[in-house]
Amino acid sequence: MTTAVENASVTLSARPGFEGANIRTWIGFKHFAYLVEQSVLEWFRERGHGPGRLYHEHGVGLSIRDCSLLLPAVLDVDDTATVVATPAANGRFGVRMGVRRDADVTVCRARVRVALVREADVPQGAPLPAELAGLAEEPAVGEPGAPAGADPADTVRAAGAGFVWPWRVPYFYCQYSQRMQHSGYVRLLEEVVDRYLADRGVSVGRMLRERGWIPVVSRARIEVLGDAHLDEPMWVSFTVTDVLKDVTYDARMDCHVVRDGRLVRVATASILHGYAVSRGPEAGRLATLDEDTVAALTGGQR
Repeated sequence: MTTAVENASVTLSARPGFEGANIRTWIGFKHFAYLVEQSVLEWFRERGHGPGRLYHEHGVGLSIRDCSLLLPAVLDVDDTATVVATPAANGRFGVRMGVRRDADVTVCRARVRVALVREADVPQGAPLPAELAGLAEEPAVGEPGAPAGADPADTVRAAGAGFVWPWRVPYFYCQYSQRMQHSGYVRLLEEVVDRYLADRGVSVGRMLRERGWIPVVSRARIEVLGDAHLDEPMWVSFTVTDVLKDVTYDARMDCHVVRDGRLVRVATASILHGYAVSRGPEAGRLATLDEDTVAALTGGQR
């Protein structure tokens, strides 16, 4: 992995994680997000403001708060991606990821917002450098909602969620000893889609075995609205909101915790999914969603 600074941008050259090649040798959306995150972190490191130094010297945790991905082309396990992160105002970055094939191909465009969150358990450090002072934030509380009721899952369902998964925040989804990090929500989005599809009778495994279809992601956005904490119970909901031209479906994930008897939304995500043919002469092409598949995805509510 190598980096070079050119003007205000940082260029990261890296291969995607082998873990992301789950079906054939295509890389899933999660590892696009990881590479985007790495490029933004490298921008800070190249300027002497790596996350470790910010934490120990200034008492703040570098946190991704919002990341949107547009994925116009596939990334293969053996590709070397060139990822360019360019800063904008207020902790925002534009990121472009490309690979070299017969020509330069853009495989991802992303928008990222970063915050420097004041950490409670760190001794008061030196003031932030002037160029970073505007990125400092207090820990976020999220969006308070309805009373949680006796069973928060029932309350979330009553608000229109298609699927609700009770969960607990584990330490390996957290950062700085206590807060769930953005990449944890990326992983959560991947898993709740898998659980939703299995619940609707169209699991990834079944569709792969019976039709040779695999889910593909065209775009995704994960935004952290508030801080969830280590060991905190969470209710993760997933709802298909639209089917577009019988080729893709749009869906939303929301993550709630309970505080003072009320539901608090701490993260939200949107994702645009389709299916690609994984074998035969049509491999790589988008599949057309038949009526049975659409009914399964939407619960017949289309």
